[in-house]
Amino acid sequence: DNLSLTEIKERLQKPDDERLFIVGEVLRRGMTIEEISKLSKIDPFFLSKVKNIIKLEEDLTALAEKKVQQLPEELLRRAKRFGFPNSAITALSGIGEGEVRAQCKALGIEPVYKMVDTCAAEFDSSTAYFYSCYDGENEVQPSSRKKVIVLGSGPIRIGQGIEFDYCSVHSVWALREEGIETIIINNNPETVSTDFDTSDRLYFEPLHVEDVLHVIELENPDGVIVQFGGQTAINLAEPLRKAGVKILGTAVEDIDTAEDRDKFDKLLGELGLKRPPGASANSTVEALQVAERIGYPVLVRPSYVLGGRAMEIVYNQKELQEYMGWAVKVSPHHPVLIDKYLKGVELEVDAVSDSETVLIPGIMEHIERAGVHSGDSIAVYPPQNITLQITDEIVRYTELLARALQVKGIINIQFVVHQGALYVLEVNPRSSRTVPIISKVTGIPLVKLATKVCLGHSLESLGFAGGLYPAKEHVAVKAPVFSFAKIDELDIGLGPEMKSTGEVIGIDRSFSHALYKALVASGFNLPPEGSILATIADKDKEEALSILQGFAELGYRIFATEGTARALKGLGIEVEVVRKVSEEPTNGALNIIDIIREGKIDLVVNTLTRGKQPERDGFRIRRTAVEYNIPCLTSLDTTKAVLNILQDLHQGGEPVILSLQEYLIRGVSL
Repeated sequence: DNLSLTEIKERLQKPDDERLFIVGEVLRRGMTIEEISKLSKIDPFFLSKVKNIIKLEEDLTALAEKKVQQLPEELLRRAKRFGFPNSAITALSGIGEGEVRAQCKALGIEPVYKMVDTCAAEFDSSTAYFYSCYDGENEVQPSSRKKVIVLGSGPIRIGQGIEFDYCSVHSVWALREEGIETIIINNNPETVSTDFDTSDRLYFEPLHVEDVLHVIELENPDGVIVQFGGQTAINLAEPLRKAGVKILGTAVEDIDTAEDRDKFDKLLGELGLKRPPGASANSTVEALQVAERIGYPVLVRPSYVLGGRAMEIVYNQKELQEYMGWAVKVSPHHPVLIDKYLKGVELEVDAVSDSETVLIPGIMEHIERAGVHSGDSIAVYPPQNITLQITDEIVRYTELLARALQVKGIINIQFVVHQGALYVLEVNPRSSRTVPIISKVTGIPLVKLATKVCLGHSLESLGFAGGLYPAKEHVAVKAPVFSFAKIDELDIGLGPEMKSTGEVIGIDRSFSHALYKALVASGFNLPPEGSILATIADKDKEEALSILQGFAELGYRIFATEGTARALKGLGIEVEVVRKVSEEPTNGALNIIDIIREGKIDLVVNTLTRGKQPERDGFRIRRTAVEYNIPCLTSLDTTKAVLNILQDLHQGGEPVILSLQEYLIRGVSL
């Protein structure tokens, strides 16, 4: 609504992710359907449907202007039929959400559920797959059996991965083993949890408290499991509890202790566990005070968000002020969390607890140092670079936290080792992205055990003891998969906000071979020979030189910008100088973008400077590499790991090819 009419018309002609909202805005400004169709080429039929929604929105807004205390019945029925949730009706009309809900109940305005017709009416179909609407008869016939609802993770998008769908499905399978009727609520058609035969009944509904409560009221389950649907599902625990719904597993109060910054800090203090200093802030003034007290750089993020959304490392007061200007819009009802950024080795644990016994199937070590989102980092099991003392501390911290939070089910904890000391980064009283991987590579069915613990079983009764299970003989590496080539103008540099769209596993007898398999599986083309373009930030030059020297010793030809080239020549490394993007080619030196486009580069190493804007050299180098399908490394940790792989392969080491099942058989010869 801040755009001028000229800007709006320009935006209307260009399809992008905000186009639907642009259409809504021009309709509010009175532009005709014919004018919009001419500019956008959208069929008038669809524009008329959007106009109906805007007209209803205006009718609801008019109530707020008149300060009406109750919705007219006809308008309320129309709004619900159009799919307006109570929260949207409240936001537009100014009438409280509780009053809207009560009025719907009093007037009998409740959704009914229709069966998805998988045969398009050609044959009779009886798939227990339902969607809601505000019209006609209800086609659901709830049973009187013992039943449990499992909440899924909603649409799969960056930050909310398919791993949570794995967890939902395995939870349903465990419930079925116990003879319990299973119900899934989820609304992504491209997942296994929404296959019609996965659960006894599936409701294809938004994971919004209103829609979930409607299903619960219809089905009257014995309980709801929220810990397998990621942050989306766990965020529903509190409003469902307030509505009188029984949450199975970890109590809502304990979930809140893990999620609420102040409560969690207090708990860590009582347990004597370290965490990076920090606090929460509800305003820019508070944020600046916190950052001043703990010192820059700081890691800032809105609370209760998924995928590290809007998370950033900021280095000074100016950056923090800019961040606070828009971050509060991401999670307006929750404070912004500010932590001291500690550079070190990050580690991750998934565990199952029955509130007394705590089972830890394994520890995963991130290859990239802290600051890269766990969903984007390469992780290895078992850890390759931590001491026995740190391992023991991780086990102790995990057991203390799981018992203190009275965890019944699954828990995920992320740690960082900074200057030899172990710090707790965060605790998630829910499943995580690494649960499927750690389950597969250790053979321990985490979700199955966690589900049965939610139902009241102890780990001992399920045949499992507590503590850290002995590491397997093999090494497993998780590598992220990215879709950078499909997303224009996205900086591929990795940071605290998640950008990956999937992940793969590589398993072998050695770390370098396991990593090699994982990188190849993720689509990363490892060139056994060729040319490397190195553009290194000043802060990374000292560390980068020995790594680049290793590539040169393997026979790689090195191209570098002037500063990096000068440092490499000082070590006696032969290097070809290339000009920066903004510099004119002189004395035969090529422009850095041109040599990528001409196919002269096989691998780009470009560490991040402070600027990530499209006009910066680093951004343009990274985007050009992506567009020409050339591997681009932005972390020296990953670059060093790639060098180790290539050194190993040059020495004649051959990866072992075995099935996952063969690796898990005890005593298999590697």
